[in-house]
Amino acid sequence: MATSEFDKHALSNRIAEKITHQIITGELKPGEKLVENLYAEEFGISRAPIREAIYLLTIEGLVEKIPRKGAVVKHYSPNEIYDLLEIRNMLESMAMRRIKEHGVDPAIIKKMNSLLDTMQEERDVNNYAQLNQLFHKYIIEMSQSETIKTMYNRLTTPLLTIQSISFSYEGNIEKSIEEHSLLIHLLRSQKLDGAQELLEKHNQDVVVGFKG
Repeated sequence: MATSEFDKHALSNRIAEKITHQIITGELKPGEKLVENLYAEEFGISRAPIREAIYLLTIEGLVEKIPRKGAVVKHYSPNEIYDLLEIRNMLESMAMRRIKEHGVDPAIIKKMNSLLDTMQEERDVNNYAQLNQLFHKYIIEMSQSETIKTMYNRLTTPLLTIQSISFSYEGNIEKSIEEHSLLIHLLRSQKLDGAQELLEKHNQDVVVGFKG
């Protein structure tokens, strides 16, 4: 029985991952209804695991339930986008303050530099958004704060959908690469005040871009 329940949850997670991918890549648009029967037919299963997957996505903030319509891809209002980005900025600023206390981790800097090489070759907006998020997660990791890390991870998927939109604007990927390269240089050179100032401006520019 336990194995059966485990399999059901694993299947629900796999379906949730598929729907998440469809949302992040834009295959599913904000406001679009999730049709349970289509996923049930695709996976050859009953609708119960589909409903559990949709429930998981509502918790993550990717899907919302609308009366008489059902589950739809969440449409973020300008205020919600602003709040999500501001929370991210606050957590990354806190992370930089912890890095000042604990010091820069050379091993993580090496990972960031290697990742930047990959980012420079990537021009697909959705793929770049995921690489960009991983880059910023390295900053969180370097803070050595499990509290900051846990809170930041809750923003992961909603932020991906927002950042994909941001990187679709002309010049934003190039600007991102240039600023990430400078951030690595500042961290490696132990110029942490400059690194924090750059990171905060880098993040605030994204907020301004959506507010404008």
